[in-house]
Amino acid sequence: MRKFIVTSVALVATVSLAACSGGGSGNNTSSTKQVEIMSWWTSASEKAALQVLVSAYEKKYPDVKVIDSAVTGGAGSNEQVALASRLLNGNPPDLWQAFPGKALNSWKSQGYIADVSSVYQNTGLTTQLPAGLLSAETIGGKQYGVPTEAHRQNNLFFNTAVLRKAGVAIPTTGFTMDQFIADLAKVNATGTPGLCMGQSDRFTAVEVFEDTLLSVVGSKGWQKIEDDKFNWGGSDVKTALSTYAKIMKYVDPLSSGLHWDQAAKKFTNNGCGFLAMNDSVYGEIEADHGVPGQTFGYVPYPGTSGNFLAIVDNFVQAKKAKNGINAKNFLTTIASPTVETAFSAKKGSVPVRKDADVSSLTSYQQSAFKALFSDTILLSMTDGELIPPRVQQALFNAVADFNSGHSQTSFINTMQSSKAVIPVTGG
Repeated sequence: MRKFIVTSVALVATVSLAACSGGGSGNNTSSTKQVEIMSWWTSASEKAALQVLVSAYEKKYPDVKVIDSAVTGGAGSNEQVALASRLLNGNPPDLWQAFPGKALNSWKSQGYIADVSSVYQNTGLTTQLPAGLLSAETIGGKQYGVPTEAHRQNNLFFNTAVLRKAGVAIPTTGFTMDQFIADLAKVNATGTPGLCMGQSDRFTAVEVFEDTLLSVVGSKGWQKIEDDKFNWGGSDVKTALSTYAKIMKYVDPLSSGLHWDQAAKKFTNNGCGFLAMNDSVYGEIEADHGVPGQTFGYVPYPGTSGNFLAIVDNFVQAKKAKNGINAKNFLTTIASPTVETAFSAKKGSVPVRKDADVSSLTSYQQSAFKALFSDTILLSMTDGELIPPRVQQALFNAVADFNSGHSQTSFINTMQSSKAVIPVTGG
């Protein structure tokens, strides 16, 4: 997976240089009979959720064919390679999946995405999104991405049968980091791995480190990271790395050969005690017949209660979309509160519109929806929302190197070097 992410960054950098020679506004208003979307939604729950969006659009526009160009690869690594190649060749999909914040800024600064403010005006998104999310979608007073849902990253799922077998109490509100590490050790002592993880997808380990860092620095530290004023060589980072190392001692020894959805299946089938991952995994657990409150449960990642570390999927429209009208209509369709709710029902996420009716969703989703509008919304580093692409890449490399050698010095040097050469764009 590391190879793919490095390649993706290199390709995007090349595309950025080529952007200067591109011409035209790309707001194609011709009438066509198709629209192409590119995403990385290829797991069982993701494909079902994507189909909700496609079906809603095709119901409104039955004469238009949706071309699904999904590319397999957790957190979009492979999709970014394929997308960058197409952009470089002047053949963009009409719409593609992206993240808000710094990631959105990157696409905008390269000149590849269109202003979609009219979708916000026509659907009421401007007044329905949480303020923190609206800000992450806005550049220079205009919106450039349309969100489909929000996932909470700072979650800890637990398997009730495995915990009971190990004599571990079921976690509740206020579950601490010390309790978590002690419980991992107890589960591991029974011969069952303490923590499931799909390390074939590198983002899984990075999320756990990020959650651990948040437990140390809190929302104030997060603001410093966003403002590029965070001390990556300070005691907080060293504390987070020490804690992270303790957690990783109890990771499934077979995790390097598993993708995130395979790790979810192993967790659901009593293969591990805990699973720390964003709640896109919730839909996967239910698809594998997990029953909330019976076979599994969940709490905020230790030390992060009151914060909603948000992973928000967007669709952006290509500035040179071949099917511009259809692309804009697709974005308008998926911005509907009913479509958002139906989508989240399949994906295990929550709608981002406060006027969405979530009464049909699970108790977990209803509680997460409430938290989205009451907790402090923080953007994800793992998904490039909080930090620009090169710093994101440095984080992936730093975590991977730390997992191999446990060198705090190497981690710190990698992160400090990335700060020295990257100008942080505004959002």
